[in-house]
Amino acid sequence: MHYFEDIVVGEKASFGHYVVKRDEVVAFAKAYDPQPFHLSDEAAAQTHFGRLSASGWHTCAMTMAMLVEQFKVTEQAGLGSPGVDELRWLKPVYPGDTLRVETEIIEKRASQSRPEMGSFRSKVTVFNQDDVAVMTFTSIGLIRTRPADGSDA
Repeated sequence: MHYFEDIVVGEKASFGHYVVKRDEVVAFAKAYDPQPFHLSDEAAAQTHFGRLSASGWHTCAMTMAMLVEQFKVTEQAGLGSPGVDELRWLKPVYPGDTLRVETEIIEKRASQSRPEMGSFRSKVTVFNQDDVAVMTFTSIGLIRTRPADGSDA
């Protein structure tokens, strides 16, 4: 189990493999972001996207799926997140793209009021199959400190 004490500023990780599927792009758009360029190639052809593209919010959701899979591998003592900063959608994400994630720990801070936890900030970059960055954000994670008795509580 990885605790606050195990977080190393500057540490980098690369992980994930998410194939963007057309039916998922359209279903997400219908439910949450029904702008025409997320629903049909014909509508998207009239925009700078040129063809059907995933909602930026869908890109966030696909990224979250990859992050959660990585949390299972690294077994973090995570406590959730108060949010993200500086979210940027850099390039369109299209059906058929394959996404992956790179992270870098940029800061960690022990809680002044809650000694059982700390926080850390990570720069997150999502790339497509051509290694083109399509999205960036800074995540803020909350994590438990190592139990005093040394157990993996």
